[in-house]
Order: sequence, then structure tokens, then C-alpha cells
Amino acid sequence: MKFGVNTFVTDESIRPDALGRALEERGFETLLVTEHSHIPVKRETPWSGGGELPREYYRTYDPFVALAIASAATTTLTLGTAVALLAQRDVFQTAKEVATLDVLSGGRFLFGVGVGWNREEMRNHGVEPRRRGPLLNEKIAALKAIWTADEAEFHGEHIDFDPVCSWPKPVQRPHPPVAIGGESPAALDRLVRYGDEWLPRAKTPVEDLRRVVSWLAGQGRADIRVTLCGATGDSDLAAYAESGVDRVTFTLPPLPDRETRQYLDKLEDHIERQTR
Repeated sequence: MKFGVNTFVTDESIRPDALGRALEERGFETLLVTEHSHIPVKRETPWSGGGELPREYYRTYDPFVALAIASAATTTLTLGTAVALLAQRDVFQTAKEVATLDVLSGGRFLFGVGVGWNREEMRNHGVEPRRRGPLLNEKIAALKAIWTADEAEFHGEHIDFDPVCSWPKPVQRPHPPVAIGGESPAALDRLVRYGDEWLPRAKTPVEDLRRVVSWLAGQGRADIRVTLCGATGDSDLAAYAESGVDRVTFTLPPLPDRETRQYLDKLEDHIERQTR
């Protein structure tokens, strides 16, 4: 398996370029960052972690800008989102940002997407939360058309445009891997139809991971890779490997530079002990 981290990069944590270098120096393969455009002051949607929303949700950097900074400081690190909130993003601007980052990083971008959980945030973008799933599906399909066709067009229920031109095209062919976040039936249907990788969370039972990997093979999608996000020091890496997981990312708290490096040193030791 490959190993990396998933984290919030904020104006109070280690810089993304310093983080990227620290990860490569320690042999980590992946950096995945989250996205929130903003957090509405009036909040009604409960956070899955329970209690108050952590401070980092309010201070996260734009993921594409942060990953561009990290790409300039690294040479091999896979850079990705876990997850980008595509349903509330402009499809043309996102197509341009993803392609640009893939080109400038030398083809190292992994595009993780999900429906999102903060209904107030979605509504601020003009997205009706009950329709975010179908909207996300069409946006994924539209992005693939823009990335792969010189004159791309798309005609759906939610997204509709006549032929357009958009360059640069991504380095990765036919496009950067689209990783689908979530474990619900709707997410798994999206994965089979549109995904190249699956992004389950670490709380997903190992038996469910094994079942989904087997189910994907039965659907003719044995090509889908599995990146498990949010592992901790208590995670059983051998069990993940046995269940078909290809990559594990550990949750890295948003810490200052020195504390981040100390945390990564401990994480590196933990992985070495479990994999020797």
C-alpha cells in the first residue's frame, strides 16, 4: 500500500509548500486537502463529529491554490482533494483549475469529490441540498467532456452548454483520476458510473470495504482503486491491505511547522512498525 495524509491547510498551520517537502522527505506518497468556501454564521446542519465545528473549518485555504504551492516544492508527491465540493462549484472554472494544476504538477493531481454536508454553505452557492447528488453527477460528466474534447458540449437536466473550447488539457490521460467520496448507495452508484477511485472513510468497517471491492469487480469495475481516508495510529494496516485498499491516508491535525514535523515522525514510525 501507499501512504499519505489528509488534512486541513489553514493560515494557522504549516505552509503547504513546507508540508509537501516534509512529506516527501519522510517517504509519504500523498497529500489530500479538504475544501470549504466559507462557513455560514447561522448553522443548522449538524457536524458529523458532534459538538462545535472545529476552528480549522473556518480558516481553510483554497485547495487548488494551496496544492499549487505544494506542487512547486515537491517532485513526486500525489496532490489531491478529499474532497472538493463540486456540486457547489462552477464547472468551467473547476475544469480550468484541475487541468492547470495537473499540467503544472507534471500529472500528479487526484480529484476527490463529494456531495458535502453543510446545507447552509450549499444554499449560499444557489444549490438546493436535495438535488446536490444529481447535480454532482452531471458536473463530473461535464468535466470529463471538457478535459477530453477539443470542442466539448454537454446537455443534461442541470448542466447544459453548446460546444466550448478549454485549454490546457490535463497531462494525465484521459484526465486526472476522479475519486468518489462516500459509502452510501448513491455514492457507490456514482462510483461505478463516474469514478476512477473510491474514497471511503476510515470508520468504514473492513468487512464493508471487502464487500464493496468484490461488488465493484462484479460490476465490471475491478479497475477502481481504493484510497481510505482518515486513518489513525490505531488503524490496522494489514486488515486494510487484505480488504483491497491501495492507499491509506492518515488524518494530520492542522498544526504549526515544528509540531507537524514531530507528528509526521511519529506517524512514520507507526507505519514502519506495522509494515516491517
